[in-house]
Amino acid sequence: METIDLKGLTQNEVRKKVDHGQTNDFTTNTSTSTWQIIKRNVFTLFNTLNFVIAVALAAVQAWSNMIFFAVICFNAITGIMTEMRAKRMIDKLNLMSRELVTVIRDGDKDAIPPEKLVLGDLMLLSSGEQIPSDAEVMSGIAEANEAMLTGESDLVLKEVGDELLSGSYIASGQVYARVKRVGANNYANKLMMEAKTLKPINSRILYNLAKISSFTGKIIIPFGLALFFEALLIKMLPIKDSVVNSSTALLGMLPKGIALLTVTSLLTAVIKLGMRKVLVQEMYSVETLARVDTLCLDKTGTITQGKMTVEALHSLSDHFSEETIKVILSAYMQNSEDTNPTAQAIRKAYGELEHAYTAENIIPFSSDRKWGAMHLSNLGTVFLGAPEMLLKENPVAVVEAQARGSRVLVLAHSSELISMQELKLPENLEGIAVIEITDPIREGASDTLEYLRSQGVDLKIISGDNPVTVSYIAQQAGFKNYENYIDCSKISDDQLVDQAEETAIFGRVSPHQKKLLIQTLKAASRTTAMTGDGVNDILALREADCSIVMAEGDPATRQIANIVLLNSDFNDVPEILFEGRRVVNNIGRIAPIFFIKTIYSFLLAIICIASALFFNVNYLLIFPFIPIQITLIDQFVEGFPPFVLTFERNIKPVEKHFLRRSLLLALPSALMVVFSVLFIRLWGASHGWSAADMSTVSYYLLGSIGFLSVIRACLPLNIWRALLILFSVVGFYASAVVLKNLIEISLLTATTFPVYLALMAIFTGVFILTTILQKYEFD
Repeated sequence: METIDLKGLTQNEVRKKVDHGQTNDFTTNTSTSTWQIIKRNVFTLFNTLNFVIAVALAAVQAWSNMIFFAVICFNAITGIMTEMRAKRMIDKLNLMSRELVTVIRDGDKDAIPPEKLVLGDLMLLSSGEQIPSDAEVMSGIAEANEAMLTGESDLVLKEVGDELLSGSYIASGQVYARVKRVGANNYANKLMMEAKTLKPINSRILYNLAKISSFTGKIIIPFGLALFFEALLIKMLPIKDSVVNSSTALLGMLPKGIALLTVTSLLTAVIKLGMRKVLVQEMYSVETLARVDTLCLDKTGTITQGKMTVEALHSLSDHFSEETIKVILSAYMQNSEDTNPTAQAIRKAYGELEHAYTAENIIPFSSDRKWGAMHLSNLGTVFLGAPEMLLKENPVAVVEAQARGSRVLVLAHSSELISMQELKLPENLEGIAVIEITDPIREGASDTLEYLRSQGVDLKIISGDNPVTVSYIAQQAGFKNYENYIDCSKISDDQLVDQAEETAIFGRVSPHQKKLLIQTLKAASRTTAMTGDGVNDILALREADCSIVMAEGDPATRQIANIVLLNSDFNDVPEILFEGRRVVNNIGRIAPIFFIKTIYSFLLAIICIASALFFNVNYLLIFPFIPIQITLIDQFVEGFPPFVLTFERNIKPVEKHFLRRSLLLALPSALMVVFSVLFIRLWGASHGWSAADMSTVSYYLLGSIGFLSVIRACLPLNIWRALLILFSVVGFYASAVVLKNLIEISLLTATTFPVYLALMAIFTGVFILTTILQKYEFD
């Protein structure tokens, strides 16, 4: 056998490695910087346009008309806080411990921090220690727990020449290993760098609002200049009045109210879910989950409880009683260092029983061999492992247990000693017992799966376990397509991509394949969510549109997840879905109220600019409203009623065409506002009304037309919605009377009031008719 040099590097060799940068010191800052977050939320086109308008109003000291800017500041601050929280979670992500590592240098042992390792260092790794850097075993034998990285719960035997992956643990044994990769080249660090990317905010509502802002941004500057110079140079208004009137049209085109309401609604959803022990770490994920059409589930801890238990013990031998078998299992587990979930289940069931055996020649369980063994005094060698490895054919008890979806181990016996060097099974191996181990189905999982399926959510199970076992468990949980499974360890990436949409269950999936599955589904225009609890899920969780993890899972997954189930209960998912739908559906229901202003502001601005083409000051139309008027109306039309309505339960499937539907519903009301303004100007001019009378009637008509949309959003009426409408209407009229001087209007008179009533009667009839027609179109 070749002699291995275990003197390690010399100090001179270490210095050379350090000089060449071949150290394990690794820092990464792949997440977005604080400045980038601030810039993304503050220096937007939407904010810039509002800021310019605010500066213009401040320049002419129109302070009362600047209230709108508080909304802009709130939106920006909320966005910054949301992204900063996500950044902090990502920055804290670390898969590696900071415990000292034993190295051999100049033939002596030394304990150093893991970042001080250099390429070629010789490490001494013992049971319980994390592997700090990718390495090759030079001497010794050990069992490595790679579940953190691969998702496989079994221990992996590591002998001379085998590779040790950074981030995994030595479960038993002791080895000398040579560092073969350091820093960013290590497996764990590559995994961490992929995970430490800050996902952009995924909000369809904000995306649609950004589309409107983008369109407005292209026209707002020429429109603003045209309106300003028209009022200043043609109408000869004072500069302050010119700025105020022009800014009103521009502000109306920017949908800031619905952006504020969206943020507020999501924040209330976060609070409500928090009270149900659901931690929402990124508030826009609530909206995303409401739109999810594909949910990828991890079996362990999601469908099952993730708690292995011994279900039954089936005797296979007449030479050993059941009590004797239990005592043998107790002796085995008390002397074994195996820590995989099945070993823990057996240890919990029988590990405390008293016995008189002493153990020697202990061979730990290996996922390669699929068995472990030890010699017990006065008994012989006892084996524990997979039935297909220890027995020539499966007993009936094994077949029946596997058909029930259980994990199965066999306890076997031989009078022969086993060689530690050859690890060859003896010929006279006798099966003693079959241990049936189950991972109980989570209570309510079947109902949850059925509900999600009824809501049009396509369910897929992605697991590192054997696909046959997963299929059996899925059947027990009421999973419809339990027979539709593949073994991902036996197919290429291209084959996986081809089968991603049609397949329901994926077994033996690697972390890379999990990520590839999510990418493939997203490329097929699916909105994906994924549940998981291990580091092996991190890449897929980061890739998914919405990531959900159990609090009992690995700390690293909790740091990067959008949503953490503090009770580790998959059955909480529907409630999160309900909250998301409540927010999205209610925003969709009240959005037309906000878009009325966007549309009429745009149309009136065009008409005002076009009126200058008549070259006659008498026909010139100046924008008829000022910011303080719009702000006051907004409190009773766009403010209080929509805010209250967003709290109502609304769990129907989400409307996909949010923007198109909202704009079409808002269009009739916007056209009514435009018509009312033009009619009042013509009617008032021909009947000798004052400018104050025309402004007053236009103000009341604007608010009243808005209330028609509020009433539609409140249908079907109940006592609380009726009281909401009554409160808002009374508040609108009362404030118009009390604050008439501030908002620069007067009272309705015997001359103006009949015109107001007649127009509202016509508008109400038209609104009812268009609403009925639109209902048929959208339904």
